[in-house]
Amino acid sequence: MPSTDRITFDPAVMGGKPCIRGLRVTVGTILGLLATGSTREEILAAYPYLEAEDIDQCLAYAAWRVEEREQPLPTA
Repeated sequence: MPSTDRITFDPAVMGGKPCIRGLRVTVGTILGLLATGSTREEILAAYPYLEAEDIDQCLAYAAWRVEEREQPLPTA
């Protein structure tokens, strides 16, 4: 797994969704903004408490999750 020390999970924050540094900004929000054409500069201007490394880790986390596979356990 890539370095994702800025990605946090807390059931009390945004229902446990992956967030950035415990803030109420989800990885999904940042990925959605990037997917719809927002630039890093626009995101950082809209969320001045975020840092460029936060966006990098959102992308790394998403790439890691896409590669992850779930295998069902055989039943007896």
